[in-house]
Amino acid sequence: MIAKSLAYEADGLAMRGEFFAADGQAGPVPGVLVFPEAFGLGDHAISRAKRLAEMGYAALACDLHGQQRRYSDIGEVMGLLGPLLAAPERIRARASAALATLTAQDGVDGDRIAAIGFCLGGTMALELARAGSGIRAAVGFHSGLSTASPQDAINITGKVLVCIGADDPAIPAEQRAAFEDEMRQGKVDWQMHLYGDVVHSFTDPEADSRGNIEAFRYDADADARSWNAMTLLFDEAFR
Repeated sequence: MIAKSLAYEADGLAMRGEFFAADGQAGPVPGVLVFPEAFGLGDHAISRAKRLAEMGYAALACDLHGQQRRYSDIGEVMGLLGPLLAAPERIRARASAALATLTAQDGVDGDRIAAIGFCLGGTMALELARAGSGIRAAVGFHSGLSTASPQDAINITGKVLVCIGADDPAIPAEQRAAFEDEMRQGKVDWQMHLYGDVVHSFTDPEADSRGNIEAFRYDADADARSWNAMTLLFDEAFR
């Protein structure tokens, strides 16, 4: 497997992502951006990028805070998120720079790109689609669905899939309903999958260690089901 770090600049930050692709593939292959949870780029997103490479895609696990900074304190993370969520252009700038970095790599088909993300990373994938980037698919796993610019859904040209825990306290029913309205107004090809008795961070095996299983809890079934749903969407989007 090809594995290398890639440096790029975005939103005034020095970013460093991790790129993975299979050796010896014939012809350009679809690329996938992998945006991490709000805590920053770590093993979870990197392992998903490697898994995508094993499936035949070229994948870039993207930096979030610059220099691959990671945070463990939820309060500190929430303080960082507020200004970002209030200014979607900053989220889009970080995501767009990652997109340009991925498409610049040899062997990547720049016309067949998807973006996936976890938690804030899912929000980044959605904002990249709202920015009119032309990506074929955007997939959010336990991702925030709200945006300061819902009118920009009209710019989405690819398919959208969001996979949400039905009992996620961070993504209440009201937020889901607003997202549905946004997608309808934008005439987007969209899907929302809900998983019963599932909360936030259900794809992250380390979620339980955060000490609040009512809010953060891994769920193996929802993890597998959501990944399979993404795979089927990719089959459609990259056909």
